[in-house]
Amino acid sequence: MKVEALAIPEVKLITPPKFSDSRGFFSETWSASKLKAQGFDEHFVQDNQSFSAQKGTIRGLHCQVAPHVQGKLVRVIKGAIWDVAVDIRQGSPTYGKWVAAELSTEKWAQLWVPGGFLHGFCTLLPDTEVIYKVTGDYAKDCERAVRWNDPTLALPWPIAPDEALLSEKDQAAPPFNATDHWFTY
Repeated sequence: MKVEALAIPEVKLITPPKFSDSRGFFSETWSASKLKAQGFDEHFVQDNQSFSAQKGTIRGLHCQVAPHVQGKLVRVIKGAIWDVAVDIRQGSPTYGKWVAAELSTEKWAQLWVPGGFLHGFCTLLPDTEVIYKVTGDYAKDCERAVRWNDPTLALPWPIAPDEALLSEKDQAAPPFNATDHWFTY
């Protein structure tokens, strides 16, 4: 497995090997021992899956705070997304900065979003399915969200604002400055 640090080094792009032949392909998408040998040693407790019927569906920006902080390993099993991680660790040299990657069935990479980061994505194709492993159990009382189009972050979402499809929860999310006490570096 190939592990690459992005511009914010705690966020990683993990690309598993994919072996193809006339029948299709095989890929070991997660191997604790192989990733631990490369310095990636996370314990996952839950797998989540989402389906988005339409291009332009935005999910995020989300995180969970203590005591149920979640790191996420995100991969696309059908379609494509623009996936983003925003550092919200107060005192971090990259506080308020973001990194993004296009994940798709063709590119086969996965994005590691550690705790202390907001996570969100926008579907680039219809009928997109995403699976992500998380390091903490879901806890509604620890769930937090930030407005997807907050002007402080100025994320370059790959769709026009009037094309964004959002949940009611994401439409009502607070601004970025609400995160100033959620995590400390």
